Amino acid sequence: MPLRLDSRSADFAASFTALVDARREADEDVSRDVTAILKRVRAEGDAALADYTARFDGHDLDVSGWAVRPAETRAALDTLSTRLRDALELAAARITAYHEKQKPQDSDTIDAAGIRLGARWNAVDAAGLYVPGGRAAYPSSLLMNVIPAKVAGVSRIAMVTPTPNGEINPLVLAAAQIAGIEEIWRVGGAQAVAALAYGTDRIRPVDVITGPGNAWVAEAKRQLYGVVGIDMVAGPSEIVVVADGKNNPDWIAADLLSQSEHDPTSQSILFTDDAAFAAEVEKAVEGRLGQLATQQVARTSWNANGAIIIVRDLDEAMPLVDRLAAEHLELAVDDPDRLFAQVRHAGSVFLGRMTPEAVGDYVAGPNHVLPTGRRARFSSGLSVLDFMKRTSFLSLDQAGIDAIGPAAVALAEAEGLPAHAASVALRLS
Repeated sequence: MPLRLDSRSADFAASFTALVDARREADEDVSRDVTAILKRVRAEGDAALADYTARFDGHDLDVSGWAVRPAETRAALDTLSTRLRDALELAAARITAYHEKQKPQDSDTIDAAGIRLGARWNAVDAAGLYVPGGRAAYPSSLLMNVIPAKVAGVSRIAMVTPTPNGEINPLVLAAAQIAGIEEIWRVGGAQAVAALAYGTDRIRPVDVITGPGNAWVAEAKRQLYGVVGIDMVAGPSEIVVVADGKNNPDWIAADLLSQSEHDPTSQSILFTDDAAFAAEVEKAVEGRLGQLATQQVARTSWNANGAIIIVRDLDEAMPLVDRLAAEHLELAVDDPDRLFAQVRHAGSVFLGRMTPEAVGDYVAGPNHVLPTGRRARFSSGLSVLDFMKRTSFLSLDQAGIDAIGPAAVALAEAEGLPAHAASVALRLS
């Protein structure tokens, strides 16, 4: 059964702190395994990839083919039902429109001292995209990762994906065609992340790696940060729903289960000021669990990691919500903006009773690749900026260096760096 807490209880503070501090992520064994995989791929390259693929995915890359041919992605899109094709194209259009507004502007100004300074933005040369292919295949995640890179202007995007028995979900291939991905490799797991970072004879290295994966993939990205850029270290999915008693309990139950069904380690938490409503939601969850094809995963997640928290009023809930810094936050109330004004830490916020988190997973526009594990305290969801870097620049003439140079000389001398001081002093009038 899910955890039940009441803010009026004497032990609430300690119990809630334990909930906030609970970790649901990779253990030391995963870390050790990944370290060994990365080391082997770096040393053996394609040979290691072929061996791991044969062991974990059950096929010979030399037989099934290392890369997906363009004809395969075209065929997948051509044979897709009109309903699904329209849905993917709507999602792609909305995601593109949202992310185009994120593109940063170059700056080039002259300040009061007559000194020119500014910054120029450029896309990275190459990005790697990891697309899961194990427990489930997510064409929506493919679009959410590729489109910001395309908008940023990345010239090469390399996709890797595990292929059990050499097969790829046709819906993923169709999404790849819509997104314009031309380089797709039939390799997955931590070994695929290593190949993107280090490069092999077949796979050229990239500058940034994004995309969700299992614990081994997440750990590989963590260990390789610095060799390449990464989007984030992603943990299990999570949702916090703040709801009053005016909601339909079945709707809220469905919202909670939309995250529970992802993985046994996912987390769904309800805050409400209405104990009777909380009981109705819990009953509705049980009713819905019996109808889900994903029942086994969702039930394990809900019972192990779910929580229902009763508060005196919803304003009391908001500081608690901030402490959780959840990936997804729903504010299912009449005036969500009033509560939203109190939110400082959340990956993405869904305002009002008619805005389920699930719509944001697909077609709304904002990115669904979001910080988990309380990382919304210091990080943001995937954006165009993850595929770009800023280069600052500076230009002084004689008047400019005469204006600010003496201060630089004084500071350099104070720091005991005479060559620094001389390089400026020699240019002063």
